[in-house]
Amino acid sequence: MAPVVLLASNSPRRRQLLALAGLDFEVRAAEIDESRLPAEPPGDYVLRLARGKAQAAGQFARPGQLVLAADTTVADGDVILGKPAGPEEAFQMLAALRGRDHMVYTAVAVLDPASGRLMADLCGTRVWMRPYSDREIAAYIASGDPFDKAGAYAIQNAAFHPVERIEGCYPCVVGLPLCRAIGLLRAFGVTPPHDLTSDCRNGLNSACNVYRRLLDAGQNGS
Repeated sequence: MAPVVLLASNSPRRRQLLALAGLDFEVRAAEIDESRLPAEPPGDYVLRLARGKAQAAGQFARPGQLVLAADTTVADGDVILGKPAGPEEAFQMLAALRGRDHMVYTAVAVLDPASGRLMADLCGTRVWMRPYSDREIAAYIASGDPFDKAGAYAIQNAAFHPVERIEGCYPCVVGLPLCRAIGLLRAFGVTPPHDLTSDCRNGLNSACNVYRRLLDAGQNGS
């Protein structure tokens, strides 16, 4: 039997989060034009991309499968920070963000290709970066970790630990707000074996099992 969910993303972080929920899924990344429309707000931008990725991957879904797609962006005011093109851009992004707050938006979309029904939700988290040094930035860039990350950082990176505190959903910053994804899947009649919505709490809180499991995985090099 084919897995009930087709994940339209190659992100190892999204795969990890879905696995924490106990979902059986396959992966088929969706390639779409990710250009921002003129004056498009960051939240509208990620919602449009998540919907587009779900629709693009829908053609590859097996009978009975739901497509789950997500898109994450870092917004410094009206400026959207995508994945850095190289070390210089990664340094510029991290230097601009340090010691300040910004927003991270992740949109989730679920599509039933059989009926064409598509639902999407948006999560936003405010993130305060710690005042790390230029030397720390350089060491983090040398690790290679920033280059597939919006805003050039991973909140769960235990060595760099760039974030001082957050206001909102931790998995949203990682790339998939589980509470929103599970809510959408439930609307299509799918309930994950491990319901982690009660663990999805605000802040860098050791009582949050989602945060703790991701942190432990990061420390183990996952």
